[in-house]
Amino acid sequence: MVYQHTDGLADVLATAELSAYVGFDPTSSSLHIGNLVPVMGLAHLQRAGHKPVALVGGGTGMIGDPSGKATERQLLSEDEIESNSRSIEKQLAHFLDFDGPRAAKMRDNAAWLRPLKAVEFMRDVGKHFTVNYMLAKESVQSRIEGGISFTEFSYMLLQAYDFLELFRREGVTLQMGGSDQWGNITAGLELIRRVEGKTAHALTLPLVTTSSGSKFGKTEAGAVWLDPERTSPYKFYQYWINVDDRDAGKYLRLFTLLPRKEIEALDDTIAGAPEKREAQQVLARDVTARVHSEEAAAVAEEVSRVLFGKADPTTLSESVLEALSEEVPFAEAREVAGIVDALVLLKLAASKSAARRLVEQGGVYLNGQRASADTTLSGTKPLAGKYHLVRKGAREYGLLRVA
Repeated sequence: MVYQHTDGLADVLATAELSAYVGFDPTSSSLHIGNLVPVMGLAHLQRAGHKPVALVGGGTGMIGDPSGKATERQLLSEDEIESNSRSIEKQLAHFLDFDGPRAAKMRDNAAWLRPLKAVEFMRDVGKHFTVNYMLAKESVQSRIEGGISFTEFSYMLLQAYDFLELFRREGVTLQMGGSDQWGNITAGLELIRRVEGKTAHALTLPLVTTSSGSKFGKTEAGAVWLDPERTSPYKFYQYWINVDDRDAGKYLRLFTLLPRKEIEALDDTIAGAPEKREAQQVLARDVTARVHSEEAAAVAEEVSRVLFGKADPTTLSESVLEALSEEVPFAEAREVAGIVDALVLLKLAASKSAARRLVEQGGVYLNGQRASADTTLSGTKPLAGKYHLVRKGAREYGLLRVA
């Protein structure tokens, strides 16, 4: 997981307990799976005997980090930032232990950045950085040709000030982040050295890529979010199930806490029996359970079994059927006479005549049983007391709930 680090960090980690932080800017109401690398970095740090601090950028979020961005960010309102910050805090709580001797802490830099006065900040912080030093940073260099506002140009000073404040308030001596954050993080080291006369450390983690060349964490529908309202647990699970064999071992190491031997055994299954996709199944189950819950992972797994024809519909629980209703054509009705009407209602057939042809050809199933032209819903036992699952062909489904 390590991309870069300051000299001497390995010795410090091995010989002393330290506090380390990662910052998360609330530019959205949810983290996405690209944010999971630094989150897992904090989780590993805590398991190794150190104290993690998750910093939500309620202050820096008002500015926006230029790192990795080709254009200026759209500024958010204070209310949006506040709402996003609270949502992100809830998501981070799934990964860290907030009890015990190494309890994680959650902090928001709005506490010290918003009360800052401009003249004092420029006098007390800005004087420690030359313009030449700031221009040399990659996050600024990449934007020079197209233009960068003074607002985003000054972002690294705010992040440096965060490190100084956490050094003073929480005894934090290590900042971690993505590899694109190296310039911002080392600015914090410089500020601590100049103001406090002390040494702190930096560690960056790799920006994840896929072997196929596609962008990690992106699908045709967009980013893969941790918020179940934006990416359903089923779609989240499916993202991990579908990762390339070449990436599965790497992702098991980055995104799970499985023992090394178990991961190496799964590497062997990728090489020896890739068609079984055992590594992807373990990866999908583990990450979905961590982000959404064990129950959500089990439901997502069962929905996958249904949609890929590997589950008996009569055994499905109501929670699985409810989740399924979010993923396939779904309709509610007080009364539906027969299978032909159901096909039209679910838009699995364009007309009753087309629906009849499908049924007559033997390509329609109701609750797992092949349907005939005279199959009625009233004469078929509903699933979980109120659902009917219609299948057209091999894998095209619709779900009907009869009130």
